[in-house]
Amino acid sequence: MISLRTDLLRTAVLKTIQKHTVAVVVFITAVFAALLPFPRAFIERFYSMFLYAHLQRLITRASNLVPFSLFDVLVIGIVAAWLLALIVDIRRARGHRIRVLAPVLVRSIVWASVLYIAFVFLWGYNYRRVKLTDKLQFDSRAISQEGALSLSATAIDRLNATHDQAHATERMAFGSIEPSLVNGFDRAQHELGSVTIAAPGRPKRTLLNPLFRLAGVKGMTDPYFLETLVEDSLLPAERPFLVAHEWGHLAGFADESEANFVGWLTCIHGSTADQYSGWLFVYEELIPVVRDRDRSELVRRLASGPREDLRAIFERERRQLNPRAFRASSVVYDRYLKANRIQSGVANYGEVAALLLGVRFGPDWTPKLAGNQ
Repeated sequence: MISLRTDLLRTAVLKTIQKHTVAVVVFITAVFAALLPFPRAFIERFYSMFLYAHLQRLITRASNLVPFSLFDVLVIGIVAAWLLALIVDIRRARGHRIRVLAPVLVRSIVWASVLYIAFVFLWGYNYRRVKLTDKLQFDSRAISQEGALSLSATAIDRLNATHDQAHATERMAFGSIEPSLVNGFDRAQHELGSVTIAAPGRPKRTLLNPLFRLAGVKGMTDPYFLETLVEDSLLPAERPFLVAHEWGHLAGFADESEANFVGWLTCIHGSTADQYSGWLFVYEELIPVVRDRDRSELVRRLASGPREDLRAIFERERRQLNPRAFRASSVVYDRYLKANRIQSGVANYGEVAALLLGVRFGPDWTPKLAGNQ
């Protein structure tokens, strides 16, 4: 009986495929898009620096015109269309399950293929571009306890010095694009060798925000409409860096550690409030890797203002985070990153410490490009 049902399903699928030659072509195209071994240099020059760079400016500027998330519309539209098609299939099948399964299976594969093709061409190929460590002067010997201790001390000094002014700065309403952050973003891109400057995304809320809070996700870059989606309960001290991090993705830095580096560099070149947010990120990244005996001394040097901000951030996360949702989200995103050739998975976020310590900087935290003295 099982063998008969399997044969019937196989026959139904084959007949459905024969009726839809385009579907086969779409699926094969998706497979080639995933497996073709494009050289990093080719992706860097033709895709990231040229094709994607120009597409991003057009698409993000267009999506910035609407205050709501187009990604939400896309998700709702796809789910609604899929369910509607399923209802039609059930009515046509008149109780025959095999007749329902075949078109549903083929349609799901085709739709997933189309979404994947759109993903890689609109944004996803940035995962394969040349690494920042190859474009900047990078010295792995500088990645040391001494380096982490020194940069942590710098972060503490900057946090103590800028806290009061950062908190006295009036921030624009959620959904607005901060001019100071844009200036820092433009400068950071120039310093990293970008020719075509990416357009910043308007920070938007998303219907996924309740899930973001449970899973500890602070934001995401929509890979289809190239939007910046931000979890709206972030504290003012957190938001500039998170927005800058997502803008780093819009600039074509798909690697999470590189987007963190771009986000920090953007904040450092921004207003005092932006700088404070950037140094807060550095402190949180580096303090855990400093030796215990040094960490205690560093924490004592932190003034009450930054200490209170860190406590508020911890309390926000503690209230919202669901451990099970966080673990599930981490597993899913880990597999997603590895599928896109980020071998370290979610650990890639923390690899920004190597960039912060290993990249050689000139005056005013200007990273030095490889080949330049």
